[in-house]
Amino acid sequence: MKRSYNLGYYFSEGFHSIFTHGLMSFAAVMMIVACLIIMGSFSLVALNLERELGKLEQDNEFLAFVDENYTREQAMAIQSHIEAIPNVSYVAFTTKEEAQANYAAKYASDQNAELYSELPTEVFRDRYSVHMSDLSLMQQTIDAVEQLEGIQGHQAAPEVAEGFVLVRNVAAGVALVLILMLLAISLFIIYNTIKLGTFTRREEIAIMKMCGATNGFVRGPFIFEGMLLGLFGAVVAFFLQWGIYSLIAQAIDTGATFQLISVIPFRDMWSRVLGVFAATGFVVGAGGSVMAIRKFLQV
Repeated sequence: MKRSYNLGYYFSEGFHSIFTHGLMSFAAVMMIVACLIIMGSFSLVALNLERELGKLEQDNEFLAFVDENYTREQAMAIQSHIEAIPNVSYVAFTTKEEAQANYAAKYASDQNAELYSELPTEVFRDRYSVHMSDLSLMQQTIDAVEQLEGIQGHQAAPEVAEGFVLVRNVAAGVALVLILMLLAISLFIIYNTIKLGTFTRREEIAIMKMCGATNGFVRGPFIFEGMLLGLFGAVVAFFLQWGIYSLIAQAIDTGATFQLISVIPFRDMWSRVLGVFAATGFVVGAGGSVMAIRKFLQV
C-alpha cells in the first residue's frame, strides 16, 4: 500500500509541477519534439537509403565476358572459379546466342529492331552475370574476376555503386552525430527545467530531508515530472513525424523525378518509431531529472 501511495504521490506532484512551471515545461516539450523529429527524420532517411542499397545489391550485376577463342565447355568451366571469389553471391552463364536474343528483345519496339535482330552471333560473346553480396566491394570483385584466365573485359558501373554507398554512409554518419548532439541538448533542457523546480522548492526539500525523508522519496516527483515531459514530447513528436513522413512519401510516390525510389511505408515501422521515441523521451526526461535534483539532496 505504501508503494502505491508513493507512486500516486510522485505522479500527482510531478504532474502539478509541470503546470507550475508552464513556460519552461512547454519549452522543454517543444525542444524534445524538435530534437526527436530531426533525429527521427535523419534516421528514417538512413533506413530508406539502407533499404535501397540492399535492393541495389540484389539487383545490381556486372557482366564478365569470356575469351572469344574459348569453346563452350571451357567457357562454362570458369563458373566455379568465379563463384569461389569472395563477395560473389550468384553467377549466371549466358551463351552468345542467348545474348543475341536478349539484345533483339530489348530493342523490339525500336524503329531499328530488324537491324538489331539481324546482327551476327559473332558480334556477341559468352558472358557471366555476376551478383555481389556487398556493393561497396564492387571494384575489388571486378578486379578479382578479371584476373581469372579466360575472362576478357567486363561491363559495369562501379561509380553508381560507390555513389549509393557514399550517400548511405554520409546519411548514417550525420544521423549518428545529430542523435548524440540532440540527446545532449534535450538533456540540458530537461535538466534546467527540473532544476528550476527544485530551486523554488529547495527550502521544502531541506525540511523534508531534516524530517527524515529519504533521497528516493524527495527525488521521486521530479523524476516523474521529467518522465512525463519526455513521454509527452515523444508522443507529440511521433504523430508529427508520421504526418511529415507520409507527406514526403506521397510526394515521392507521385513525383516523376523519384520514380526509381520506393519509400518504406510508415505503417511498416510505426511501432519501432514509437518505441524508440518513447524510450528516448523516457531516458532523457528521467536522466535530466536525476542530474538536476542531485545537488539539492546534499543537505
